[in-house]
Amino acid sequence: MKNIKYFFAVDLGATSGRTILGRIGTHCQDGDQIKIDYNSVSLEEVTRFPNRLIQQGGHFYWDIFALYDEIIRGLKEVARSGKEITSIGIDTWGVDFVCIGEDDAILRNPRAYRDPVTFDAMDDYLKHVVSKREVYDVTGIQLMNFNSIFQLYAMRREQNSALKHAKKILFVPDALSWMLTGNEVCEYTIASTSELLDPRTGQLDERLLHSVGLSRSKFGKMINPGTMVGTLTDEVQRMTGLGPVPVYAVAGHDTGSAVAAVPAKDERFAYLSSGTWSLMGIETKEAIINDTSYERNFTNEGGIEGTTRFLKNICGMWLYERCRAEWESASTEGSIDLSHQALQDAAMKEAPFRSLINPDDGCFANPSSMVAAIQQYCNDTHQPVPETPAQICRCIFESLALRYKQVFGYLKEMASFPIEVLHIIGGGSKNKYLNQFTANATGVTVLAGPQEGTAFGNIMVQAKAVGLVSDIWEMRRLIKNSLVLERYDPQDKDAWDAAYEKYLNLTK
Repeated sequence: MKNIKYFFAVDLGATSGRTILGRIGTHCQDGDQIKIDYNSVSLEEVTRFPNRLIQQGGHFYWDIFALYDEIIRGLKEVARSGKEITSIGIDTWGVDFVCIGEDDAILRNPRAYRDPVTFDAMDDYLKHVVSKREVYDVTGIQLMNFNSIFQLYAMRREQNSALKHAKKILFVPDALSWMLTGNEVCEYTIASTSELLDPRTGQLDERLLHSVGLSRSKFGKMINPGTMVGTLTDEVQRMTGLGPVPVYAVAGHDTGSAVAAVPAKDERFAYLSSGTWSLMGIETKEAIINDTSYERNFTNEGGIEGTTRFLKNICGMWLYERCRAEWESASTEGSIDLSHQALQDAAMKEAPFRSLINPDDGCFANPSSMVAAIQQYCNDTHQPVPETPAQICRCIFESLALRYKQVFGYLKEMASFPIEVLHIIGGGSKNKYLNQFTANATGVTVLAGPQEGTAFGNIMVQAKAVGLVSDIWEMRRLIKNSLVLERYDPQDKDAWDAAYEKYLNLTK
């Protein structure tokens, strides 16, 4: 008899992580028999935990051992529940990596992509090693100072001992899979964020590897989402009480998993993965690498089933999250209601388009005070300086929406198909004010949801690997069957068009 299937998803972001239990299948009556209907998927959060940056010696690190311990804790919880999981999949943020020594031990906690060592590394590399255009023509990846290639260059430049003695370099989701299984792999979607991979060949580029003093042998075997990495080691089985559960490579880059979960009916869509970062793009069959994509600094990252995620990174809710953390730290108890609902409701009562910023200006990358950085930007551009949390919140949301309009316009120009709808997925899909602003600015219908897009995508790749669904469109149909999307239609066209002209003048 067919059984309800349970899948365990590990979803790690740059500020927090979760373990999720995905259930596919419900009991249904068929005459005198009870059968399993596999036409819906549901999620249950098992554990949630912070993922904190560790600052030491002038550098920022991730605690890979703490993340591994949280995965073990989640697996123990599932074992205690008595639910038999079919498989495990792990997705994380991109670009960062772990160095493994000859004795199969982690040499040091991995550097975080916000580490200041990379701030000048990209410019130095592009000036003295390989030119900007040559790197882009090989990889099609948006040039950002924290990409893996520039991190590796910076580490080599400083004679980093972990890199010097590394037997293997594993991207973060692959490192965690290795900790669970003992097997070293290089999953395609996470590798594509490194600016070391050629999307035409699907392999790491030898010349770029050599440019940072590495060889292909330093990385694991390239595998695609849906490939089994291995089964839980004897040690992990003893710790968790589970058996030899398979661990599958999903789309290891969290955005890759999120885009796999976009509940679209056909290819005529754009997506906005809205969280700490906003990533706006389209799904294509081939990489788009040309003069226009280079000039606009678009990226070509790997997707499932051989697709390419043609997108642009936008500094998303990072601005809002940092400001809100500052206000919470500075406020006395009860002095101001800083709940998301109260803060955003207050923002909507402020005058529209009073102050605008370029969310991707370098001054917002990691300032000591985000509030001060926004105020200084407005002062420098001769705008009214936002003073209250509500004014700053309104400034952030309107500016993000106008930046989305700009990038959406670029996508419409470069897509080989008409874009008829924008799907917003991720935590930001619950932000009703920003969703409406985005519809107003872009002039296209916005469909918001799922909030847990990354977990849905992670679980559905596992489901496809074991034969429950056949392809990406069946995955998306099943996800769409399992949730209600919020629809936002464009409003106030003239006002938003005028605001966009102001935005362009300020940011040019």
